[in-house]
Amino acid sequence: MLNGVGPAVATLHAGARDAREGDRVNIDWIQTVVWIGLTLLLGVVEIFTLDFIFLMLAAGAAGGLIAALVGAPWWLSAIIAAVVALVLLSLVRPRLLVALGRNADPHRTNIEGLIGLRGTVAVAFTSSSPGQVRLANGETWSARLAADSPDRTPPLGTPVVVESIEGSTAVVRLGERATS
Repeated sequence: MLNGVGPAVATLHAGARDAREGDRVNIDWIQTVVWIGLTLLLGVVEIFTLDFIFLMLAAGAAGGLIAALVGAPWWLSAIIAAVVALVLLSLVRPRLLVALGRNADPHRTNIEGLIGLRGTVAVAFTSSSPGQVRLANGETWSARLAADSPDRTPPLGTPVVVESIEGSTAVVRLGERATS
């Protein structure tokens, strides 16, 4: 070590090492903030969509956050986040939708809500002349017998079931005793 050159080089080397460690600390801090922000952002988006897609992505981002907190590099945290999100989207979300009835048919409304509804004959009819039925929901509809029904006149109060709606006429078949 001539004229103190050795200690100066050692000091430069130590300063460079400290700078690298400082950069690592800054990157870790930034990575953590990014994962927290992404998790929160995806969670807020899920609140507005209610489809569980962004919830699964937020959980994936939380997985990336956990990986970052234990010291994983950013690229490994991103891979972990992607894998967690894909697993949740493919395995958990479908089961969650089934459990919550999201894949089920929506409530039948309008004409679809009348199909299968029970009622009783209010005005006598045959397969060739229309009459009226009083349905379980309280509505009174003009009605006719379905084409495959025998050509006969059901007496008043006979239970019927709506098969279809054609225009403003309920097509009914004779059925079991009405429940209402």
